[in-house]
Amino acid sequence: MDELIGRLATNASIDSAVAEKTVGIILGFLRSEGPSDSVQALIDQIPGAEGAIEASTSGGGLSRLMGGGLMAVGTRLMGLGLGMSDIQTIARELFRYGRDKIGADQMGKIIAGTPGLSQFA
Repeated sequence: MDELIGRLATNASIDSAVAEKTVGIILGFLRSEGPSDSVQALIDQIPGAEGAIEASTSGGGLSRLMGGGLMAVGTRLMGLGLGMSDIQTIARELFRYGRDKIGADQMGKIIAGTPGLSQFA
């Protein structure tokens, strides 16, 4: 997890704490919306990912009020102070990291199998 957070913090010019929250939010979204086998393979390759996902879902009522899907993820990420260009940079870096960890084919399945995600690939 530290490697991924470091890459995101450096390449997207964001604070490490924001990077960690961002990873949790995105992986939680992938887990609920993406192809489960491929997403779990990715999560399994990121030490600390489960904890980050858990921390990102402990938002309580506000998270539930926002609903689900990509729009809710965008809203939550913008709530961390990220703009659209930041989110795109983070998504692309996360996908590169995923390709390094589980291969291009598995990452391609996640991107293709998750509604709205291809626009960030």
